[in-house]
Amino acid sequence: MQFLGRYYVRYFKQVYKRTGTLRERRFKSTLVDSDNYFLVMNRYIELNPVRADMVAHPAEYTWSSYQHNGAGKVIEFITKHDLYTHLGTSPEQRQAQYRSLFESNIAPYALEEIKTATDKMWGLGNEKFKQ
Repeated sequence: MQFLGRYYVRYFKQVYKRTGTLRERRFKSTLVDSDNYFLVMNRYIELNPVRADMVAHPAEYTWSSYQHNGAGKVIEFITKHDLYTHLGTSPEQRQAQYRSLFESNIAPYALEEIKTATDKMWGLGNEKFKQ
């Protein structure tokens, strides 16, 4: 079994042009206080392809929920969050409000707070939420 495992790792790394261990880029997550951070986290996630220089705007990234939330594309497996529905009384109002969230950058301190919480898998929210 050990031989088979080592053979597979060598094969996988060669085929996918990877280095290091297979688990070096481990999935990370954090528990988020959605009342205070939901929209900030949406912006953070949907701006990841922009920060990675893959696209100039989140609307250009095919796999982003911005397509649904900001552009009105029907994606049936997306469930609207209560805070999203409070952005407006009609789908058009909600989409316009959502788009307006992307007119400014996320504050550097907020980016750092999100990155730290995610890297260390800490809760993201106020002190009461963290308790």
